Amino acid sequence: QVHLVESGGGSVQTGGSLRLSCAASGFTNRRYCMAWFRQAPGKEREGVALIGSDLSTNYADSVKGRFTISKDNAKNTFYLQMNSLKPEDTAMYYCAAGPRCSWRWAEFGYWGQGTQVTVSS
Repeated sequence: QVHLVESGGGSVQTGGSLRLSCAASGFTNRRYCMAWFRQAPGKEREGVALIGSDLSTNYADSVKGRFTISKDNAKNTFYLQMNSLKPEDTAMYYCAAGPRCSWRWAEFGYWGQGTQVTVSS
């Protein structure tokens, strides 16, 4: 059974940094796309960053140049390094895994419980 567990959220001021981690277990192979999504109150869930099994990455325009997704296969963990944070980055952040990379959250069958990121001005 696949489990994803996020950690690393918190509260920072504008311009600060946070690193989110997602520990994965239960996968039978590494051919998954791993992703970070976020959802702010009253807004739809949106994709933030994707990393494929070939380590190719994609980012939402709103976070390009500020966020970096990476993974450590030896630790079965992937990360989201968030720099230059802005108040509009405030949201619940979720890690997810699915058979292929997509910006559509419905494509991902496995989800973590979420971790809150709050950026104050």
